[in-house]
Amino acid sequence: MTAPLPVRPPEPPTTTPAPEDRAPRQRQPARLLAPLRETGKLFALAAAVSRAIFRRPFQVREFIEQFWFVASVTILPAALVSIPFGAVIALQVGSLTEQLGAQSFTGGASVLAVIQQASPLIVALLISGAAGSAICADLGSRKIREELDAMEVMGVSPVQRLVVPRVLATMFVAVLLNGLVSVVGTLGGYFFNVVMQDGTPGAYLASFSALAQLPDLYIGELKALIFGFIAGIVAAYRGLNPRGGPKGVGDAVNQSVVITFMLLFFVNMVLTAIYLQIVPPKGG
Repeated sequence: MTAPLPVRPPEPPTTTPAPEDRAPRQRQPARLLAPLRETGKLFALAAAVSRAIFRRPFQVREFIEQFWFVASVTILPAALVSIPFGAVIALQVGSLTEQLGAQSFTGGASVLAVIQQASPLIVALLISGAAGSAICADLGSRKIREELDAMEVMGVSPVQRLVVPRVLATMFVAVLLNGLVSVVGTLGGYFFNVVMQDGTPGAYLASFSALAQLPDLYIGELKALIFGFIAGIVAAYRGLNPRGGPKGVGDAVNQSVVITFMLLFFVNMVLTAIYLQIVPPKGG
């Protein structure tokens, strides 16, 4: 009599995950890479605009119209905002130097703070908030109306026709406004320091000439130029890529302003660090 053969337990059936089960796993890496993809597209647009600046034909009329528009919506706010900025800096620096016993350096310290830091940031924030939002809304409305697609079908580059004049307008207006804000902020700081803190006009001007140097003005203008380029590029990029129809255009305007603010403060930190390493202080 033979022993019965051992019975093997049945193996569990192998099931392949359904496509809907695999979809979340495939979507997760795409979500993680989305910020990098958006950053790459932003840099690609900046490179395309930099190349298109030197191509013909140049849209002179569009540039003049955008230059006048950006200047008209930013000149008065920039002049009004620079007065309290200069006053606050002068009052704070004057109070600090008085505690340290160095009242004679109040003018130089406050003016350098206005020229190097406050003036380019004020100009860039106003251009981004006033002109950049308008540029983003204009390009976004053109995009959802399929005007940009029609231009591409006709062989017209939207970047060269629309984006380049707007970016150049923001850059040139930023450079010019930076000089205006520097002058108004310096005069406001002078007034508040001399009148409210009983400072001496001669000591204010002498400390400025003792501490300031010409590269301080250069770095302020360079910052304004770069900040204007960043504000124009970010506004144009978000305007060219709206999502969800008219509501998406409003969201793109808000996103462009927030992204520009973040980039401005980061780039300002980098430029300031490089400047302080390259250019020695006066008398150093």
